[in-house]
Amino acid sequence: MTIKTGDKLPDATLTIATADGREQKTTAELFGGRTVALFSVPGAFTPTCSAKHLPGFVTHADKLKAAGVDEIVCMSVNDAFVMAAWAKSASADGKITMVADGNADFTKALGLEMDATKFGMGIRGQRFSFIAKDGVVTHLFVEEPGAFAVSSAEHMLGQLG
Repeated sequence: MTIKTGDKLPDATLTIATADGREQKTTAELFGGRTVALFSVPGAFTPTCSAKHLPGFVTHADKLKAAGVDEIVCMSVNDAFVMAAWAKSASADGKITMVADGNADFTKALGLEMDATKFGMGIRGQRFSFIAKDGVVTHLFVEEPGAFAVSSAEHMLGQLG
């Protein structure tokens, strides 16, 4: 079942690369007690994700925070070290928290996985974004396959304004 506006986020553990290695964060730790904007991409370093999706959130990070977002999270079904390298290459360090959902456990619990095996990419996350306040989804934007519009930083800002 796909998550919807008003639903509590499912329990899961995500991974963040740090200077000391990998750090595990539960969804309760990541989303509890604050407002978080999360956007999910099918893969780090993939064309639309690298050219449009991540850069939009980097560019608009200050505006999102001014609109009441405490933290911006980028998630992908990649490993934490790939996510950290992508953050560095995109100048996202300090603006976006890059989290790995390496086995797609959280993505599957959200009901937003996609089968990209025909492209040699395995199970991935759909392109989507949401706002969660204290772990409850207040806004949800899921793209149609192959599209990039409603999950963008610009669209999210328009919904918050």
